[in-house]
Amino acid sequence: MEGYKGFWVFIEQLQGRISDVGLELLAKARELADATNTYVGALLLGDFAEDKAKELFGYGADKVFLFSHPHLQIYHSLAYTKLICQAVKAEKPEALFMGATPLGADLAPRVAARLETGLSAHCVDLRLGEDGVLEQIVPGFGGAMMAVIVCPEKRPQMATVMPGVFPKLEPQERQGEVVPMEVALEEADLKPKVVEFKAKEQKTVALEGASVVICGGYGMGSKENWQLLEEMAKLLGGAVGATRPAVDEGWAPEEVMIGQSGKIVHPKLYIGAGISGVMHHVVGVQDSEIIVVINKDPNAPFFEVCDFGVVGDATQVLPALIEKLKERLQVD
Repeated sequence: MEGYKGFWVFIEQLQGRISDVGLELLAKARELADATNTYVGALLLGDFAEDKAKELFGYGADKVFLFSHPHLQIYHSLAYTKLICQAVKAEKPEALFMGATPLGADLAPRVAARLETGLSAHCVDLRLGEDGVLEQIVPGFGGAMMAVIVCPEKRPQMATVMPGVFPKLEPQERQGEVVPMEVALEEADLKPKVVEFKAKEQKTVALEGASVVICGGYGMGSKENWQLLEEMAKLLGGAVGATRPAVDEGWAPEEVMIGQSGKIVHPKLYIGAGISGVMHHVVGVQDSEIIVVINKDPNAPFFEVCDFGVVGDATQVLPALIEKLKERLQVD
């Protein structure tokens, strides 16, 4: 469509700290912009000076549209929606990306509705079709296939993308333009009000950035058997993840769930124990360097995408692996 140009990224921040998902999306926007000879725009809302905005140039942004005001340091859905829509209508970007986070899940559909455009949620990839239209990739039909969604007649094309899907660029010395934006808010724009933030206690080793991830599924059988994953992860210096069924059974907390509705990981070594391998989970681990699968069903779909597979009951295979690791590492 004529008059629309640029790939924009909403830069999510919490109490002044920029979230990684925005930087990851800048990297993908940079790739798409380079392929179509256009620019990358970043939307930064908060209580920031221009120096903070300039940091985004190093991660791929060409222009940073800066909305700086003390009221914006804390997320206000109505205020953020109003200001973003004003910027989009004025500048006409080709596409707008946000993280598929709790904040993004609240903000993105509000913006899309006001702009009367389409929105693809929880994407695991973004690419350009032969006709130049953005293709948004999401797992579909219960995870049995990957669906390609396009928005050929509306602009901007909008998508939320899972954190961890795209790697951040290594920060470089780059120049760009900071565009200060007017912040004109009314009292009604600041409702409902956030009265307090409470950090959620982290009881487990963080999956993000872990070089080794041991993940368990329904095939682990019980919470008692879950200890095998914890023990193996400790030996390998890794983190423990879980599938949706394991979380639903109460064997693991929701914050360690891996997959389309959980976390995306890309460790050097991923071990999946007692996991069948439906697409909703596979999209969360498919970029791991080495994938090892343990499952007693030789026809489990996970065997089709793994590097090494062991056909056997995970509750019997893991104890044997743990003993071998202890011998190799010379630990009790």
